Amino acid sequence: MIASGMKEKLNKHQESARAFAEACRVLPGGVNSPVRAFDGVDAGPVFVASAKGSKIFDIDGNEYIDYVGSWGPMIVGHAHPSVIAAVEAAARKGTSFGAPTLAETALAQKIIDAFDSIEKVRLLSSGTEAVMTAIRLARGYTKKDIIIKMAGCYHGHSDSLLVAAGSGLAESAIASSAGVPDAIAKLTVVVPYNDIEAVKAALAKHKGNIAAVLVEPVGANMGVVPPINGYLQTIRRLCTADGVLLIFDEVITGFRLAFGGAQELFGINVDLTCLGKIIGGGLPVGAVGGRADIMDILAPTGPVYQAGTLSGNPIATAAASATLDILAEKGCYEKLESSSAKLEAGLAEAAKDAGIAVTINRVGSIQSCFFTDRPVRTFADVQSTDIQRFKKFFAGMLGRGIYLAPSAFEAMFVSLAHSTDDIERTIEAAGASFREIG
Repeated sequence: MIASGMKEKLNKHQESARAFAEACRVLPGGVNSPVRAFDGVDAGPVFVASAKGSKIFDIDGNEYIDYVGSWGPMIVGHAHPSVIAAVEAAARKGTSFGAPTLAETALAQKIIDAFDSIEKVRLLSSGTEAVMTAIRLARGYTKKDIIIKMAGCYHGHSDSLLVAAGSGLAESAIASSAGVPDAIAKLTVVVPYNDIEAVKAALAKHKGNIAAVLVEPVGANMGVVPPINGYLQTIRRLCTADGVLLIFDEVITGFRLAFGGAQELFGINVDLTCLGKIIGGGLPVGAVGGRADIMDILAPTGPVYQAGTLSGNPIATAAASATLDILAEKGCYEKLESSSAKLEAGLAEAAKDAGIAVTINRVGSIQSCFFTDRPVRTFADVQSTDIQRFKKFFAGMLGRGIYLAPSAFEAMFVSLAHSTDDIERTIEAAGASFREIG
């Protein structure tokens, strides 16, 4: 059991509160990415001082078992010795050149070797930039303008993707953020995730004008929502039949669900793949890859322009290569699966024992615990879950030294650094937290 003294200590965040007040003076909302503000859990954010393995440590001296993992990248654990050594060695040679390096080519080859659908890669600096570039590529290649995306799937904050569904099936989207022109929003059509009939309707209504269908193969930005049987395969078939490009946003799933991402797991080849998070090893890296005939229309060989001063940064590529080398070792994904399955089963049992209705969705080493007694297959299902109960659960877990994403619409990430003891302590904390919220 967790001692009451330890629980009391973990509930103290005075230094974080002071740091947040100071940050609000100089940063909009006190943070550099909205979810970090903890608005989704009606609390003040925890300021992190350091991390190692499966643990993070805040500026008040509290220790937490971390299931955020920098929102996915830290699959080998924080401050892994091999990754740190690679970063240190690269930094000694210079932090940025703005010129080609051998490391960029080596990283690109590792990505190509991992994904059957990728023949060439453009390295970038973020997942958002990867998706933005993929869309521009799709439009340039097909000479068409409309993109179909799925409700609840987040693809970064570029203008054409900060949109919400219109009022009717297969209608053009409406802007979901101030600053996004309606004219740009109208080039995106939003349909429900896991609704193949809606995809068919959108393809039929806008036939001849669609550049691409863009989808997270596993919904992971509305919590974890797996694809229903045949969903991705049918989208692939429909896109091929209509001459529409299929783009998988594997920023979260790439190198996480399998070494070859969701495409390997589900046996699907796509036209363009967006990557990020894990391929940076904790540093800012993104990539878009695909068929050579599509990729070759990127500048300088083609008319679709994209550039980036820090693309292929030597420190970032060093961290990325070191991380991928670790993941290529035998047994990594089996360990991730074993730890994640144990956590899933333990959370489900703890909730049952406490009389709390939950639905746990898991694919590989990502999972979500939704407070509902119904299946969760769409964004509408996610929105109907008990968010207030999640907030109480989050508070209970944080107080017991378990760091979850501060939003009901995010995933839990298990890493290679999570030990059996970590998982057991998490399940114990969950049982106590479930009983508290009754």
